[in-house]
Amino acid sequence: MKTVRNRAIMAALGMVLAATSVAQSTSLFNGKDLTGWKVYGTEKWYVQKGLLVCESGPDKQYGYLATEQAYDDFELTLEFRQEAEGNSGVFFRSTIEGTKITGWQVEVAPPGQHTGGIYESYGRGWLIQPDSSLEKHLRYGQWNKMKIRVQAGTVTTWLNGQQMITLTDDKIARGKGSIALQIHDGGGIKVYWRKLQLTRL
Repeated sequence: MKTVRNRAIMAALGMVLAATSVAQSTSLFNGKDLTGWKVYGTEKWYVQKGLLVCESGPDKQYGYLATEQAYDDFELTLEFRQEAEGNSGVFFRSTIEGTKITGWQVEVAPPGQHTGGIYESYGRGWLIQPDSSLEKHLRYGQWNKMKIRVQAGTVTTWLNGQQMITLTDDKIARGKGSIALQIHDGGGIKVYWRKLQLTRL
């Protein structure tokens, strides 16, 4: 009888843990509109056929689409497809005033421009770039899957299943703020995004 009861308790505990795990995972993009996000700048952010699109506007300046919520420790997975230069990025622990951003960017860029590396805007610049041999993992013009893990001061990125970098930094450890997608200045840029899924750590 005890064995049956213990099995029942274990099964119930497993269900609770599974439910907790699911509850921690959040979709940042609903596939319909920009609910939960805020636009910074005059560049274009819109939804088309269930995809989130960023596109250069007439001002050809930097633009950002940031989450209304702040996220500290998390694992984020997303997919992106670049067109027309495709220079963009994913900021974490960021704050924005106008179009000036403070935080750290996981680079999303054309071939040879360090996709998966970490750049600090208005600060130290490049903190780490992937080894050049890893550039082959970017499928330019096709869908790519990126994973970003941020915990305390350590950041690790993956592109299409390949680990690109890992970095531990005291300044990042002290950072606070939102997640933000970027569109680079210069014009002629278009990037599609989908399946933005975040799990708090």
